[in-house]
Amino acid sequence: MKFIINTCVHNHEQYSSNFELQLRSPLLKEPRLSLKFDDLTAYPPFINSHDHLVGNWHPRAGNNNPYETTDVWVEEMKHSAPFKERNKIWLNDEKFELTKGNAPLLTHLGMYKNIFSGCVVVQDHGPNQVEAYYDSFEINVIRNYRQCHSLSLGNWWGGKSAEEELKAAGGKEPFIIHLAEGTDATARDSFRKFAEKGLLKANTLIIHGIALQDDEIKKCAEAGTSICCCPESNHFLIGKTIDVDACLKYGVNFVLGTDSTLSGSVNLLEEIKAFKNYYPKISMQKIFSFFTSNAQKALMIDPQYGHLNSATENLLLIKTKAQDPYENLIEADMPDIQFLMYRGKPIYGSTEFLDLFKINAEDYYFFTSNNEAKFVIGHPEKIMEKIDSILGYHKTLPYLPFQC
Repeated sequence: MKFIINTCVHNHEQYSSNFELQLRSPLLKEPRLSLKFDDLTAYPPFINSHDHLVGNWHPRAGNNNPYETTDVWVEEMKHSAPFKERNKIWLNDEKFELTKGNAPLLTHLGMYKNIFSGCVVVQDHGPNQVEAYYDSFEINVIRNYRQCHSLSLGNWWGGKSAEEELKAAGGKEPFIIHLAEGTDATARDSFRKFAEKGLLKANTLIIHGIALQDDEIKKCAEAGTSICCCPESNHFLIGKTIDVDACLKYGVNFVLGTDSTLSGSVNLLEEIKAFKNYYPKISMQKIFSFFTSNAQKALMIDPQYGHLNSATENLLLIKTKAQDPYENLIEADMPDIQFLMYRGKPIYGSTEFLDLFKINAEDYYFFTSNNEAKFVIGHPEKIMEKIDSILGYHKTLPYLPFQC
């Protein structure tokens, strides 16, 4: 099946009208059918480089921000009303075995947060889980990585030391760690300790890095180390982000993440808007790379992600509100996503697209958003019914469009 799209973002180049995009999917009813859409823009599905799927509760936790360090916030968070409410669903025993008990209710809500914002790849920063965990999702929650929470708190949530985790990665998987997430002396001194431990490598992905200084950022660039910024979480918790201009000046492989909604934004669409608001001089074309090609490199995943090929099994179609495809993302909201396909399977969008595929309707949830008939893979409404039953009242989460 060929889609003829009005405008298209393809390997970071803009194509004008009548660009032909061929879908690759064994589920298509009419593989040779051609359809033309004058009001849609095509993108590679997005990549969220930093989330905590089990933590996507709402509202944010913490009343004493900004904090000098998130170490303080972590302890305060554990006594906050949102965290306690979340723990009525999953009482965190600090073992972080996310296939146990009601944890899957929360982690799959995190999956839907990403689906409804056009993401089909997400890095769930936490201890490595059993294979069944990653197999349970309808999108790519990457499984090949090693991690540590931070130098200051160690791997309190599970896993080995930072040095052991990096060694286990063998240079073939990303090693992911929170670093310099604050403004106090500990945060400012963390890079020195980090480098002395030999953790600054090409497969290292530093999360936040707020306290990193100009020369330290330069060393990250020279080592090939990637850096992930979560601007809404950073501003809420600390009141600032890493020196983004320095990251770009030295050519750091820079990526975007959302963090969880306990501190971060609603979803990646909102994070994109926030980043542009904080850094208006950075072009949207440049920002686009932060959640596509740069993220693919940082997470060391298949190059099919982060790029849009003329024949594809991964596709995101969004309503065209601005003719420039990059600027169009500033205007986009959840209801503007018209079609999301992952590995040839329809994941989310308008039901008119679902009609093109051979599917089992029972595998999908159908709802209305902005007076438009929508579908999504699986049954998030049943997850919310179970959560409401546990809580004893109805819970609303802002990243679920069927609740909006």
